[in-house]
Amino acid sequence: MGGYIIKRVASAIITIFAVATITFFLMFLVPGGPFLAEKAPTPQTIEALEKKYGLDQPVVVQYANYMKRLIFKLDLGTSLKKRGQEINDIIRVRFPVSARLGAISVCTAICLGIPLGSIAALNREKWLDRTIMAISTVGNAIPSFVVATVLMYVCGVVLRILPTFGLTSPAHYILPVISLSFYPTAYISRLTRTSMLDVLGQDYMRTAKAKGLSQFKSLFKHALRNAVLPVVTYLGPLLAFIMTGNFVVERIFTIPGLGSEFISSITDRDYPLIMGTTIFLATLLIILNVFVDIAYKIIDPRIKLK
Repeated sequence: MGGYIIKRVASAIITIFAVATITFFLMFLVPGGPFLAEKAPTPQTIEALEKKYGLDQPVVVQYANYMKRLIFKLDLGTSLKKRGQEINDIIRVRFPVSARLGAISVCTAICLGIPLGSIAALNREKWLDRTIMAISTVGNAIPSFVVATVLMYVCGVVLRILPTFGLTSPAHYILPVISLSFYPTAYISRLTRTSMLDVLGQDYMRTAKAKGLSQFKSLFKHALRNAVLPVVTYLGPLLAFIMTGNFVVERIFTIPGLGSEFISSITDRDYPLIMGTTIFLATLLIILNVFVDIAYKIIDPRIKLK
């Protein structure tokens, strides 16, 4: 296990380095610049700003300076648009908001998706199975921003029973959580159903049934433990992307999370913020994938980590 973790850490460092490098050079291929606005500044002003932030230097030199700060100081730089704000501070303030909302959404998706998929598998081709799969198909087809918009209109405008912006009370979490968890719930339920059907057809499940084990015990002691592995695989990237903030959903419900920073950094050509959020997401994704691989070993000891 220790050797495997060391290899994954080394691989993660190389991957993060590659992501940072590709992102850095791709940014400069995008037309426009961070200091262009509706009221265009004078060329002298742009020149002074570029000199202040080191953007007048060759791209290769800028890249070398950025990587030095990142490697030796873990410094993601200073925002070009949010004057005086460090990227590290922006992530430190914004990420907990997205992480809290994302964690609740993921837990909701797991707590609903796995039981629904299991129920569908146990009632294969029956009306309950067809109903759950029909809802799951709809959930897989509808984007989260459509769900968010419909919920906001129905619950906030027509019925006026739930707040539609901010996260200042438990009630404020209901609509964003439903919007973020709707698709993962549908996907997990379909994934669980498919995996559960495969497990239920295995010889050891027939043996357990022949020995007289109750359906409940054979399901949760034998079937579910093996059927949940594909779901665990899906949870790694799901956690990373939801916990860093769903861009559109956070913007719709006016949530001050990290997701809005992804959008604003790109539209504003805020190069350090683009780099910082991208590197942070890549790092989080890699770390969570390592945890998922370790969870494999815990759930199924037969799996060998190499």
